[in-house]
Amino acid sequence: MENTEKTEQDKALEIAKLMEDGKGQDVRVIDVTGLNSWTDYFVIVTVTSSAHWQGLYRQVKDYISENGMEIHPTARKTPQGDDWNLIDLGSVVVHLMSSDARAFYDLEKLWHAGKILK
Repeated sequence: MENTEKTEQDKALEIAKLMEDGKGQDVRVIDVTGLNSWTDYFVIVTVTSSAHWQGLYRQVKDYISENGMEIHPTARKTPQGDDWNLIDLGSVVVHLMSSDARAFYDLEKLWHAGKILK
């Protein structure tokens, strides 16, 4: 019998595809396995507005409920419409960022030791 269980990488790539389907811009998946103790994959997405963020957030929530995942609470409470919203799924962390925040924080450069999968 074949094992069809999704790997964490599969989940990260599927979430990235959802973000692209939802018109998220410049979607990247970075494998940060072994570079920290708290996650394995970043999915980084540029959003264009608060409404866009809310739509993508709903897509992530639907995905995690269908795949037996859960959102981990974060210490930082972000007001709605903030420039950077983080969705912590444990092994996958989704970063929904405005273009200004994305340029300022430059997570791809900060985590340059990670492998870009998408």
